[in-house]
Amino acid sequence: MVHRRYDVLLLPGVVLPAELAYRALLTVLGDDVHAVAKELELYAEDEPQRGYDLDVEIDGILREADAAGFDRFHLAGYSGGGAAALMFAAGHGDRLLSLALLEPAWAGNERSGPEEALQERFRALDGLPPDEQMAEFTRLQLAPGVEPPPRRAGPPPPWLAKRPAGIRAILRAFDAGTLDLDALRRFGRPVYYALGGLSNPNYFAEMAKRLGDVFADFTVETFPQRHHFDPPHRSEPEHLAASLLALWQRAER
Repeated sequence: MVHRRYDVLLLPGVVLPAELAYRALLTVLGDDVHAVAKELELYAEDEPQRGYDLDVEIDGILREADAAGFDRFHLAGYSGGGAAALMFAAGHGDRLLSLALLEPAWAGNERSGPEEALQERFRALDGLPPDEQMAEFTRLQLAPGVEPPPRRAGPPPPWLAKRPAGIRAILRAFDAGTLDLDALRRFGRPVYYALGGLSNPNYFAEMAKRLGDVFADFTVETFPQRHHFDPPHRSEPEHLAASLLALWQRAER
């Protein structure tokens, strides 16, 4: 029988499915981790459910954790999954041993000026055709001068058809959401934030500064050659795995 040391739930972003997003990291983590890569509830059906908000994701996290037999567990989330992870920590922090944020897409609406200006540009995506929407959605999250990843060759995978509607729905959910910062200030567990050096600093670095003033135990690690669409859990899984294992070990001491 394999002894699994850490119970972990991994949440993906709004583009890649969870299995694809975390395949490399899960391979590196191996059998010392009982990890579940959970899809966003956003894509549970062909279209986002009417009235979708981040509470839908919180309910999904609770169901998945209970189904896996996790009482208290480590939660890691990337992009849209990072936003859901923050909301979960605010509402159910007693269930968490640690929180890992891999460039969350949202950290509440009390934004800095640079963040709010960028958010206005995200809102403008709602009226664009799907191809233009995806291209601009990608470009806005990169530092100036950073080239977006090349377009995938061949026919698009079936899951990609859900993404434009999913992106619109989650952006609306961010605008309507309320993040309980006081609850996060009381969150006494360690929090880790992975930041790409080539990501848009007016988005992810500004967010890290804000969260650093909220969480009592908050560590930022910068990956200089990574950006939001070339994240460390896919491109530097060994490095990120070592950082996460150190976080989980510290949290359980």
